[in-house]
Amino acid sequence: TLQRIVTTLANKNDEIHNFIDMLSHTIRNVQVNSSNAISELDEEFDGLYSILDEMKGSMSNTIQQEEARKIQALQDQLSQCSNALESSEELLELAAQSLDIKDPVEFLKVENIKWIVTMASAFRISLKPKVSDSMTHLMVDFALERHMLQAVKFLPVPKAPEIDPAACLVADNCITVSWRMPEEDSRIDHFVLEYRKTNFDGLPRVKDEQRWELIDYIKATEYTISGLKFDTKYMNFRVQACNKAVAGEYSDPVTLETKAFVFSLDSTSSHLNLKVEDTYVEWDPTGGKGQEKIKGKENKRSGAPSPKRTSVGTRSSVRSSRDHFTGESYTVLGDTAIESGQHYWEVRAQKDCKSYSVGVTYRNLGKFDQLGKTNSSWCIHINNWLQTTFSAKHNNKAKTLDVPVPDRIGVYCDFDGGQLAFYNANSKELLHTFRTKFTQPLLPGFMIWCGGLTVSTGLQVPSAVKTLQRSENGLSGSTSSLNNIAQ
Repeated sequence: TLQRIVTTLANKNDEIHNFIDMLSHTIRNVQVNSSNAISELDEEFDGLYSILDEMKGSMSNTIQQEEARKIQALQDQLSQCSNALESSEELLELAAQSLDIKDPVEFLKVENIKWIVTMASAFRISLKPKVSDSMTHLMVDFALERHMLQAVKFLPVPKAPEIDPAACLVADNCITVSWRMPEEDSRIDHFVLEYRKTNFDGLPRVKDEQRWELIDYIKATEYTISGLKFDTKYMNFRVQACNKAVAGEYSDPVTLETKAFVFSLDSTSSHLNLKVEDTYVEWDPTGGKGQEKIKGKENKRSGAPSPKRTSVGTRSSVRSSRDHFTGESYTVLGDTAIESGQHYWEVRAQKDCKSYSVGVTYRNLGKFDQLGKTNSSWCIHINNWLQTTFSAKHNNKAKTLDVPVPDRIGVYCDFDGGQLAFYNANSKELLHTFRTKFTQPLLPGFMIWCGGLTVSTGLQVPSAVKTLQRSENGLSGSTSSLNNIAQ
């Protein structure tokens, strides 16, 4: 018992030592931060003094310029008056001499003296000052400013913003987050938005969560994050307001649903000549030889397939009890089955790709079967060998598509509505639509020969595609010949 007490006391001593060290460190930090705050205060007031001195000099200069302008105007008027007065005195003397002439004949010779006198400048000159002596318009009253300066206080900590879930928008793999301040605060300089992906609905959790991504220096009360991949079910958002000195508390976090179709390529069932990495597949002519032994091992343990994730339908080893695709069926399937709903993904082919197909299939596609050549698979096929052909295929029948082959192909699948549509992913131009009633879960399917394909998942159905689908569904008799075959 004494040993246990001694051990406890020793631990407590260590804790006290650590606490003393922490207190000492905190004291040093308080001193340093206090000095920094005083330096900032000195800098702010020095800046204020500098502005006041600059304003004083500028306003004094304005008064001096006004003084010089007025004095010059009055001196000019004074000079004009002096000249007029001098001229008038000369005229008065001339007029007095004329009046002293007694001889009428002589007087008639100077009768134009009347015209000379009436034209004197003294008759025309203004006897009102051009400018006033008042300078009151250049007076200043800093009573309001003094009151404002007396009200100067330390910057308050901003209140937490409030995110408005109703004003937030999730569309086209972009999220617009909107928020407001609980009360007006003119001192806010900017906002900080943080977000992170999660599979949990509700408040963020501490464990097993991704780190927050930060977007700084947002000036508005709204921000749009674009180009997102929705590979989780939800995203958390929070916002904080910042003034020049300090950041406030974060807003209550808001969770928005980011629903999209996510899948990977199932390498366990792909053709041995295909090199598969998550969402990229490449044709490798030597792949089969180097993987025969691996294939044998996989077949031995095929009875215990590795568990997969679940998303839309079922993520499982799609062909775990079957062999790889073989022969000329250079095929790989997605690892997620579509059993309901509307979904969208995109495919980009390498420029030198000779032949590839993009579509969907039921699980029963045979290992020698090719996409579009069975009644349980639908696809569009691009062949760049010798000459380019672009066609839609189903049940071993093809329809030529008289449109340019796009760089990226968008695939839209409405399982419940029985539609499979292909789009130019850049322009959202409709390339072809299959219409049928799907009776089994669908798997994304890809065929590749001489080249590579990159699949983009985690995409929402684009707004433009939704609009086109509504327009297409409103038209009657617009189905193609292959649509009937798809029944």
